[in-house]
Amino acid sequence: MTKVRSEPDLYQSTNHRCPYIPRETAANLLIDPKFQVTNHLYDTLIHNGFRRNGTLYYRPHCPSCSRCRSVRIRVKDFELRRSFRRIINRNDNISLLLAPLQFKEEHFSLYRAYQSARHRGDGMDDSDPVKYQQFMTSSEIDSFMMELRDGDRLLAVSVLDRVVDGLSAVYTFFEPAEDHRSLGTLAILRQIDLALSAGHDYLYLGYWISDCSKMSYKERFSPLEEFDPNAQLWLLHTSVR
Repeated sequence: MTKVRSEPDLYQSTNHRCPYIPRETAANLLIDPKFQVTNHLYDTLIHNGFRRNGTLYYRPHCPSCSRCRSVRIRVKDFELRRSFRRIINRNDNISLLLAPLQFKEEHFSLYRAYQSARHRGDGMDDSDPVKYQQFMTSSEIDSFMMELRDGDRLLAVSVLDRVVDGLSAVYTFFEPAEDHRSLGTLAILRQIDLALSAGHDYLYLGYWISDCSKMSYKERFSPLEEFDPNAQLWLLHTSVR
């Protein structure tokens, strides 16, 4: 009789150049890719600072750095600041639609435009539809898509996971030519609304690094908690805003 494993094996990736902090070496702790991850296990992984890329589940495990922290917004205590209200008012004509994970040429076209404008030359700027589907539309757990539209025009897409105490924002991409709309911030505000309407406590935002300017926007959402991998605890994040 074949014994069914109840817990996955963990592996450490090879060291590689950190994509966020110059001259730092990065590595990840990986869940055995052959292990079937259930919703219940995914809840445990999220609570312990893991994230997913398609069906790959990982947590930073770098040899000389622990600055990469998983963060989450306490949505029931979220502070809707004046700047957020202005963004909401500026986009009062934007509609929100929810859909199952699926490949759409319309999504892929927007994704390519976003990556070309925001991540040109850094490894994310890839026009391969197979890689896009592996990243964006492959999931073993309870996932869905959120679209933001101005009439029929697609402006933003988010991939979200449902976890036991909240929503986890896997990735968001949006129309780069619409900077005046602050679509990235708008998407998070709409995700907060979705979490609240479902009675959840948290919106998981992925990783944050204090030294990385591309991630600094996450500090604007308060109260924010960060996972300390050394203490194995979620702690209230404090910053000077």
